[in-house]
Amino acid sequence: MKNHFYRSTGISLISGALLIIFTMLLHPLGGSIERIISIYNIITTAHSLAIVSLPIVLFGFYGLSVCLLDTYRFSLLSFIIIAFGLIAAMFAALFNGLVLPYFLHQYSDRLTETMDILKPISNFSFAINLPLDYIFIIACCLSIFIYSMIILAKRIFPRWIGYLGIAIALFAIIGFVTAFVFTSLTGFRIFTFSIAFWILSSGVYLIKNKVKP
Repeated sequence: MKNHFYRSTGISLISGALLIIFTMLLHPLGGSIERIISIYNIITTAHSLAIVSLPIVLFGFYGLSVCLLDTYRFSLLSFIIIAFGLIAAMFAALFNGLVLPYFLHQYSDRLTETMDILKPISNFSFAINLPLDYIFIIACCLSIFIYSMIILAKRIFPRWIGYLGIAIALFAIIGFVTAFVFTSLTGFRIFTFSIAFWILSSGVYLIKNKVKP
């Protein structure tokens, strides 16, 4: 039964990672209110896909946590941390990718006279989005770091996956120290593609993992 469970959750990790990659490729450059309104359909589609991918990825991480279950249950701690991060990502995508574009789109035909009202609302939405993004980034790094340490200790998966996870966490620490802007589109893409590759690799080897009868 566990082999089937690992297969289904591994497929979830792979599917979620591919959805995340596709979402980031589709994600357009934002900017001014006029720009957000002009690419309204693309923004809402990209963020809708992002929200859809989150429960799929979370189910995959549940399987990964069971597979890497250790004596101290650190894999369950890692699962709880990634769950918090994905919830933050959901709210960020909801506020900035669905609610704000929809709200601004309602005023597309009277933009000039409402600009003084729309601009503070837009700024407030971005202000909410910023801490949510950082919660997601920190939670992902911490969770992947814990999973990677367990992978290196238990040697269930290839060691390079563990080293890759540690490298992602170190990259994030160096980025914070050097004031790298993770919340810019370029910075967020670099970070997201790196964790998506780690998730994809973990999903492949979760499927390959076999429980001895």
